[in-house]
Amino acid sequence: MTTTDTAPVRFDTKIAVLLREDLETWQRLNVTAFLVSGLGSQIPEVIGEPYADADGVPYLPMFRQPVLVFEGTKETLTAAHARALSRSLPRSLFTADLFATGNDRDNRAAVRAVGTAHLDLVGLAVHGPRNAVDKVLKGARMHP
Repeated sequence: MTTTDTAPVRFDTKIAVLLREDLETWQRLNVTAFLVSGLGSQIPEVIGEPYADADGVPYLPMFRQPVLVFEGTKETLTAAHARALSRSLPRSLFTADLFATGNDRDNRAAVRAVGTAHLDLVGLAVHGPRNAVDKVLKGARMHP
């Protein structure tokens, strides 16, 4: 093993999920899964290489860096959304309306039916330079 193989890996970008603090546990998990799925499809460089176990069984690739999960109030989420938009960061969102739909088509229609300022946000995922993502998440706290 070379020195570079053992050196800590540092990322100049950050993947973060911000969840509204009043969600039920199942909602937090569901929202997080949906939010991060959008990032990998649009930002291929966040996806690492495929996995394989010692027997050669292949597994799908995953993010190449940690996903940090935060929580905050409805107001914190609204402010973070505005900051993500103003910085043009890649983002995905989940609104309260999506808990009542059961498929991608209806999800998109539910989001399209509401103006940006009136979205009832329950989750937001962002990717970008560490400093920019930190500014977007101002006021949020790490998920317990």
